[in-house]
Amino acid sequence: MNPLPTQPTAQLQSGHLCQPVTLSGEHVVLAPLSAAHHDDLVAAAQDGELWRLWYTAIAAPEGMASEIQRRLDLQNQGSMLAFAVLEKSTGRAVGMTTYMNIDNINRRVEIGSTWYRRRVQRTALNTECKLLLLEQAFERLQCIAVEFRTHFFNQQSRAGIERLGAKLDGVLRSHQVNPHPQAMGTLRDTCVYSIVAAEWPTVRAHLKHQLVKPRTAAADAA
Repeated sequence: MNPLPTQPTAQLQSGHLCQPVTLSGEHVVLAPLSAAHHDDLVAAAQDGELWRLWYTAIAAPEGMASEIQRRLDLQNQGSMLAFAVLEKSTGRAVGMTTYMNIDNINRRVEIGSTWYRRRVQRTALNTECKLLLLEQAFERLQCIAVEFRTHFFNQQSRAGIERLGAKLDGVLRSHQVNPHPQAMGTLRDTCVYSIVAAEWPTVRAHLKHQLVKPRTAAADAA
């Protein structure tokens, strides 16, 4: 039987998953989200007009300030830890990501509400972002499992999650009502994936290999 991660200390058990932290790699810095990232995030969303994708929930430029505040409010309530994704070469915010649906008692988090400007999608930045978040979750926060959720029709997101090594747990049928203007009132089927602690060493080796292997046009299109 695979052992569970080491039990967290008393300090970790008291809301530890919501404590702001900065995670840094070669390509990306995950910094605590703040209102100071607003202008960069507006420019990032405009790269590809990402808010127009009906199967996502990305704020339009005029709603970015409210979206930043929404995430910070959830962080203050203890259910989310919000990051700005900073491109290390420029220092500019190119997207957002979070730990969400935080369960301190059962040591589970979901990595979600993630988006990147089109220019950096499917690059080493994205791979390293996930590696940093998973390392933090499994190696320092002693999580038992990390979850990912996405719309059934978001094929790019589903493929990306599966490339990480996450396994499909199932599909929540008619899970949520879609508020997007282009699909108002339609029902979302949600694909639920996870990586459990026993799988983390293999997933970590896979992600580190992805970061160092030569990138080709064919590989990036896979």
